[in-house]
Amino acid sequence: MKFGIVGTGVIGAGWATRALSRGWDVVATDPAPGAEARLRTAVERSWPSVRKIGLYPGADPARIEFVATPQDVGERADFVQESAPEVLELKQTVLRAVDETAGPDVIVASSTSGLLPTRLQEGMRHPERFVVGHPFNPVYLLPLCEVLGGEATAPDVVERAIAVYDDLDMYPLLVRNEVDGFLGDRLQEALWREILHLVADGVATTGELDDSIVYGPGLRWAAMGTNLTYHLAGGEAGMRHMLKQFGPALEWPWTKLVAPPLTDELIDRMVEGTQEQAAGRSIAELERLRDDYLISVMYSLRESRLGAGSIIARREGRTVDRAAPTRWTPGMEIETPLPLYQCRVAPDWVDYNDHMTESAYLLAFGWASDAFFRYIGIDEDYRAAKHSFYTVESHLVYTKEVSTGEPLVFTTQLLGHDHKRLHFFHSMYHGDSGDLLCTNEQVLVHVDMEAGRSANTLDGPKSVLDEIWKVHGLMDRPPKAVMNITGR
Repeated sequence: MKFGIVGTGVIGAGWATRALSRGWDVVATDPAPGAEARLRTAVERSWPSVRKIGLYPGADPARIEFVATPQDVGERADFVQESAPEVLELKQTVLRAVDETAGPDVIVASSTSGLLPTRLQEGMRHPERFVVGHPFNPVYLLPLCEVLGGEATAPDVVERAIAVYDDLDMYPLLVRNEVDGFLGDRLQEALWREILHLVADGVATTGELDDSIVYGPGLRWAAMGTNLTYHLAGGEAGMRHMLKQFGPALEWPWTKLVAPPLTDELIDRMVEGTQEQAAGRSIAELERLRDDYLISVMYSLRESRLGAGSIIARREGRTVDRAAPTRWTPGMEIETPLPLYQCRVAPDWVDYNDHMTESAYLLAFGWASDAFFRYIGIDEDYRAAKHSFYTVESHLVYTKEVSTGEPLVFTTQLLGHDHKRLHFFHSMYHGDSGDLLCTNEQVLVHVDMEAGRSANTLDGPKSVLDEIWKVHGLMDRPPKAVMNITGR
């Protein structure tokens, strides 16, 4: 995939980082002087963040081609994302330019945060291929992307655009009706207007208002949003009781949804308040802080598969699927040992010393085992038929520490197998230095899950294990291997 970007400011650069981390090529343009250098610097600055959540094979920040015009992007790209300034006439001009040269199957999308797609697609020769794909900053981390078409947009184009954003590990949210500001920004705007009123009236400072969100509802919103949170507030009767009990309060004069005048005094208060909150930290420092805590929140939600945590869990699974070799087929060379899996140390894999924890080693070796299973033909269909391997014994030997973000490479050696049992040995290496970090030896038994007992390995995986053994049986036994199931 070659992902086209027109406009390389904060949003466009965020799209570039997300596409590059997915392993795609990027072709970009921006008429501002020095735009290419700023784009490459922005990608470099955000790259450590996407490395922490996992890179796809081929991901490389250097895979950017910078071209002169929107027409050049249209000619080269498979999908185009316009991120020009929020001016209707300017966006229309840019979109028409891309539309002139883009191939017939190329979708042209806009990152607009509130302009209606029907207006934006006016004057395009092929308005049927236009959609809005509105992301949230930082684009390379936050998964939400609001997707909607205009009156002339073909329904299948919306579906195809959703598929592209999904492949970028985003959460494409279909906006079913054209409405100014879409969904997320309308909600944010309501909160923003109330903030301005409270500051203008001298009720609270910007820091106090942010604290009222950060330490309370903001943490709930990350996983459940507002409506499900209020549903829980109603107790066993849920939302109905909540509305019955608290609904009358909606008539109280608590909020002021009409925005106050942006007087010089109000602007000064907002600026002074946020500068005090920044406490002398630069934008770059605050961006790094923001990125780190967003990653931590998303990873903390991963195990529960809530909110953005479900996206992280899906990304990990997809990374394993695409990084691992294809299932072995006759004639395919069997390497000694098998290089089946690689990853990076995730933020929640380390302790207070920034060292990978014992449980994280088991998790990482578990991913390596999954890659081996896929290689021999044990996949979702195999497990759906109620067959799998269960671990009987596992042995870890730690050699060197490893910290957050560092690359890991795994190899697997088959030490033996019979009709029911499987014995293999994983080695974990540092992806850059090549140092051995840890080894994991496992003995497993094949199980008929429906019957609840051990059973013979099915013919497909058994035949692949036989072929691997023809090669791995000639290898020396690893010095750190201590278990034996075959008398070897």
